[in-house]
Amino acid sequence: MQSVLNPRGPEAAAIAELGWIMFGGAALICLGVAALVVMALRGGGRWRGVVASERFVVAMGVLLPIVVLTGLLAYGLVLTGGRLGGTSPDALRIEVVGEQWWWRVRYLADAADTAETANELRLPVGRDVELRLVSRDVIHAFWVPSLAGKVDMIPGRANRLRLHAAQAGVYRGQCAEYCGGPHAWMSFDVVALEGAAFDAWLAEHRRPAAAPDSEAARAGQGVFFRAGCQGCHAVRGTDAAGAIGPDLTHVGGRLSLGAASMSNDPHNLRRWLHDNQHIKPGNRMPTFGFLEARDLDLLAAYLASLK
Repeated sequence: MQSVLNPRGPEAAAIAELGWIMFGGAALICLGVAALVVMALRGGGRWRGVVASERFVVAMGVLLPIVVLTGLLAYGLVLTGGRLGGTSPDALRIEVVGEQWWWRVRYLADAADTAETANELRLPVGRDVELRLVSRDVIHAFWVPSLAGKVDMIPGRANRLRLHAAQAGVYRGQCAEYCGGPHAWMSFDVVALEGAAFDAWLAEHRRPAAAPDSEAARAGQGVFFRAGCQGCHAVRGTDAAGAIGPDLTHVGGRLSLGAASMSNDPHNLRRWLHDNQHIKPGNRMPTFGFLEARDLDLLAAYLASLK
């Protein structure tokens, strides 16, 4: 779901309300201008004189826009300004880092109790969430149309955004600022879960990766380390501690791969490993075409088991 006209949170609802008022006002102004054009072309001499008078031109061309735009600004500030204040003390705090061309997501707690994922943001329904938005490289923009407005992510600066999902569901977000290369494939999913389901998910994602429980997954873990994947990726609970790419501790449980470029399943994992540049041209992960087909199958089985 990705629509500013289908709000599922108070921030998005305020923006949608303001948008509908602007659409309605624009339609009325358009009709009024059309009526004046008809009056100027077809009206009698008296009406033409009124439309052509200096007083009328000043009133409609200067005073009316000032009044309308000032009123719209004031209403917009009243409507949305209240949503810019501080969050409640029990707000969930999450850091989202924009990187070319994916999203690093950290659930902030004490250093020993932090969960990290990528390209997927899970939220509890009915609870305030405060996002700390930062960029590691260029200007990005975080935007989930159904939940809130767009906020730029500027290198060297931390911006904040409040989210509040009113109902469970999956909402699509995207980078709304051109950031080079595969910008169009820099999307993400926001999954709003009921409280108990969210708590269970977060508790699971704070744990290290489970040991491989099948022969194929164990063999795939060996391929993971032989291929050097640990140089870029972390799998908590193993010797893999790379910080360049996404944390893969629970990659098998995510909805998508490649920043929402494709759904997440063992087949697509293998496709991504084998030829990700064909799927998402310009991304910074190398392809693993040098691996034999059997090794690709085993590596995909291992990653799929990390849930």
